Amino acid sequence: MLIHSNNSMHFAKIAVTLFFLLLQAPSFCQNSGTYSPVDTKPFQDSQHHWYDIFDKENIVNAKPNQPRYNPSQVIEIADNILLYQKDNGGWPKNYDMLAILTDDQKKKLIEAKNEQKTTFDNGTTYSHIACLSKIYKETKIEKYKTACIQGLNFILASQYGNGGWPQYFPLRNDYSRYVTYNDDAMTGIMDLLKDITDRKKEYAYVDNKLLEKLKISYDKGIKCILKTQILDNGKLTAWCQQYDENLAPAWARKFEPPSICNGESSEILKFLMSINHPGEDIINSIKSAVNWFQESKIYGIRVKTIEAPLTKFPFRTSHTDRVVVTDSSAPPIWTRYYELKTHRPLFCNRDSKVVYSLAEVERERRDGYGWYTYNPQSILNKYDSWVKSLGKK
Repeated sequence: MLIHSNNSMHFAKIAVTLFFLLLQAPSFCQNSGTYSPVDTKPFQDSQHHWYDIFDKENIVNAKPNQPRYNPSQVIEIADNILLYQKDNGGWPKNYDMLAILTDDQKKKLIEAKNEQKTTFDNGTTYSHIACLSKIYKETKIEKYKTACIQGLNFILASQYGNGGWPQYFPLRNDYSRYVTYNDDAMTGIMDLLKDITDRKKEYAYVDNKLLEKLKISYDKGIKCILKTQILDNGKLTAWCQQYDENLAPAWARKFEPPSICNGESSEILKFLMSINHPGEDIINSIKSAVNWFQESKIYGIRVKTIEAPLTKFPFRTSHTDRVVVTDSSAPPIWTRYYELKTHRPLFCNRDSKVVYSLAEVERERRDGYGWYTYNPQSILNKYDSWVKSLGKK
């Protein structure tokens, strides 16, 4: 048994070494400067979490003054993205794809390839596929295409029969198993699938067999979006952040109650309005949600950030506070949540206690969460042009 154990350790070391060699192989002969710089914006949310919020689930954590690649160092960044991809084809969240990793950090990531804490949260997985697809289009390095196909198969495997996607896959025994619009998880996936089914050039590597599967997945996602639009008091309104297995609005985190959520709904509408030749069901969905945005406007107030005593909370440290002030010149604003049935602006504390004003929210959440949003205005600004375009599409 001892001999078997030593052999296993020996082969494991060899496997890690070979992985390093394969990962680095094309880099010495590629000139990163000849490629388009990597768009780092899709990774910024995870990047922020890696540097600013300690996560005990992270395989590796940021070192003090950890150096970073320049966006023009395309091959190095692409190889980083491969390092983080798991054996199931998905990616974990809250890392910096531009971090120049130490040998020890790389080794730990390789050894954890079979850990499947894979997710769509914080711009994860779909953004990695999109980035690698663009890099493959320019470099033609086969391992990037392989990683993309594995990622797309992960997306197919993680989709529910009802057309939605959970936040994490494999599923966890918490709210993350619900269909998730929060933080653009589902709309991010749908944007990717739309680009593929629209046959954008960076996805030319997708063969007909895989394309057909992705088209079916995309159509199921559209049906899920339409089915989850909240019918309240006999009228179609907008969407909730998350939905349970029966596609009913559901609690997410303890301060995220089932409600009509205007921030997430804005991203859903942005996606729906990008569809060429929309059917009557999609057109009706958009018009109904825009009517809801008009009806749920709040006038004459703005949210002001003020200085406050430095306070350390269990989850964060704060030195500011937020208050709602009267301002007759303020543009329309919306709350993040509106109560189902009553349509009252809704707020919540970490104890899941629902309240009806920002002042009633405890300071840690009052200052640490986006309770108000201007996002619907961006949809209203585009709406007239979208209506005019219907006859041209």
